[in-house]
Amino acid sequence: MWGEFKKFAMRGNVVDMAVGIIIGAAFGTIVKSLVADVIMPPIGLILGNVDFSSLFVVLKEGATAGPYLSLEAATKAGAVVIAYGAFINTVISFLIVAWCVFLLVKGMNRMQTKKEDAPAEPTTKECPYCLSQVPIKAVKCAFCTSDLKD
Repeated sequence: MWGEFKKFAMRGNVVDMAVGIIIGAAFGTIVKSLVADVIMPPIGLILGNVDFSSLFVVLKEGATAGPYLSLEAATKAGAVVIAYGAFINTVISFLIVAWCVFLLVKGMNRMQTKKEDAPAEPTTKECPYCLSQVPIKAVKCAFCTSDLKD
């Protein structure tokens, strides 16, 4: 059984998949930082100094009564909250990752498509009498012995 597992684990596509998962995880942290640290601050500034990561709605107050000034204060007090700002950040992160994957796949597809060669000159023609295929330079059909024009 160990030999079978080793054979499975060392196949090329399994190793490629593992590398892809590791690179994907690293890429995810980069995108998360890009969204949280680069994209969302200017958007929040344009929308009136809004920090999306701290937007939330309290469903049920915690041990300490509200109002809660931050999401961290609400969760620390044990309040039940919907953190829709974090959801907005996650959606934007997803869209960025999806766009990057789209561009990657599009680039790979472009590299894999080969320019098709021009169609080759025909080497046979059809006899108009017996409909057999004969060489293009033939002047007489080998099948029905008819004289061929052209």
